[in-house]
Amino acid sequence: MKTIFLDADRRIGGPYTMGAALLAHLVPPALERRPDLVTRHDIEIRAVAPGLHGSVPARRRSLADSLPREQRVLVPGARRTLRLANGLAEFVRDHLTDAGPLTVTVANLDEADPTDTELLAVLRRRVGPALLVIEEGPSAPGRGPFVADFDRYRDEGFHHAMAEAGLEALRGRAYEDDPEAWERLLLRVAASLEAIEREEEARELYDRARRRSTHPRYRATAAYATAMILVRHHDHAKRDPEEALAWVNEAITITSLMPDRRERAFHLGFDLNGKALVEVRRGRYAAAMELVERAIELAETDLAGEHPIHRLVLYANRGQLLAMAGRKEEALADYTRAVEADPGYPDYYLDRGNLLQELGRTEEALADYEAVMRLSPPFPEAYYNRSEIRYAAGDLEGARADLDHTLELDPEFARAYVNRAGLHVAAGDLAAARRDAERGLALTPGDPHLLCVLGQVELAEHRHAEALAAFDRALEADPDLAAAWAGRGELAYERGDHDTALAALSRALKLEETPELLFNRSLVHRAAGRPVEARQDLLRAAQLAPDDADVERALSEL
Repeated sequence: MKTIFLDADRRIGGPYTMGAALLAHLVPPALERRPDLVTRHDIEIRAVAPGLHGSVPARRRSLADSLPREQRVLVPGARRTLRLANGLAEFVRDHLTDAGPLTVTVANLDEADPTDTELLAVLRRRVGPALLVIEEGPSAPGRGPFVADFDRYRDEGFHHAMAEAGLEALRGRAYEDDPEAWERLLLRVAASLEAIEREEEARELYDRARRRSTHPRYRATAAYATAMILVRHHDHAKRDPEEALAWVNEAITITSLMPDRRERAFHLGFDLNGKALVEVRRGRYAAAMELVERAIELAETDLAGEHPIHRLVLYANRGQLLAMAGRKEEALADYTRAVEADPGYPDYYLDRGNLLQELGRTEEALADYEAVMRLSPPFPEAYYNRSEIRYAAGDLEGARADLDHTLELDPEFARAYVNRAGLHVAAGDLAAARRDAERGLALTPGDPHLLCVLGQVELAEHRHAEALAAFDRALEADPDLAAAWAGRGELAYERGDHDTALAALSRALKLEETPELLFNRSLVHRAAGRPVEARQDLLRAAQLAPDDADVERALSEL
């Protein structure tokens, strides 16, 4: 087995110091042996190892790649590095399958950037020890501060590096003679702190900018960003839409007075769009729609030929508001406009696919989810959403495979545990269902759907007290969860308590009328000596599922 030695000290090369060194070993032979494999992972390789740009051309490109940096308004979120790590793990796995196993000894792991820490965790999880052995090497004396590439950190979404190196730079004296550069860096650093859920530190930086600067554009941006913290804080208890409204109004007041027409149109449109989110959080959807419409009008009249990403974001946001208002065909047109404006950007395919799925246009939804899979490094949500289409079509094996892959990509994807646990229950694999329910609850304690699945498992194992406790906890969290009421009904039926069973199943049917629930209530009616009511439920079930053999057989017996 071949062995290589790598250094993970972020002070050598910043984000992906180790990842770039690993790729420097693996990509050249892969280009000779499997150039298609390298091409398939161009985004991941180029993001992690800039030194390989000359030998790995960009195949998958989005509109942002051709625009000046000031027009690239979409900054990747913190989760993008997980997608990069998964893509790299697949590259490493497939390359080593052909080239042979490898041992990697990594020094200075305690000094690694979070990107490398995450990458190592994904490699260990997804590439088996028969192909890749990762050993921890010794720590060495520090190499001193590295040269930060703030443009790269912003463009690639390397938020921890931006926060660390940026805060260090802001504490120093390098920007004393360039206040505009200082303000620009401060705003970038604060945005990265928000992205990694360090909002209080970001708020301190915005306050610092207000104390130091009188530049209208930067003060407006700081006011806007403060509003966004107040409506998007990861701790919902710290959200305050009313205070956010005050801050975003200050931003709009400033940007409305900008003398340059094009600059005003861009910044004011940005702030109006932000205020729309504030109004959504306040429950004022019509007001939010008016604000986005104003922003679109500004972009179309005053920004012709410029800021195309800004415009497509506005159309996508209007699409979201239209969908919330039930105007789904209009929403679909806006999402399509956003997708067509930048066919290489994956996120809006996902949003459009979700809407198509709601409209029952499953083949088109499937095409959008699979477009995401082609255009992006591994995107867990695309596989999760495809699993729902496969499940609805009766392809339980395909749905299970997609859920398995979703959780392989992201073991903290709690919703996937809900659905996979349900498939385990249906297949009679109660031990696997319990494991998934418990894993999901460890991530999202009190999740009503996971508690419901746990109750179903307890019921199937005849642990009635535990089942009732789980169903009750689920209903405390969500009193309108039909599946939990159905579970309580089945539990009461097993105990011979027909009145309680009928009440619970009737409550479930008011929330969601299905043939299965009607069939189950008919069984209770029949056991309680109420054949007329049992027959009525079966007749209704037959209307909803005319080919159900169990319903036909039960009707013939009454």
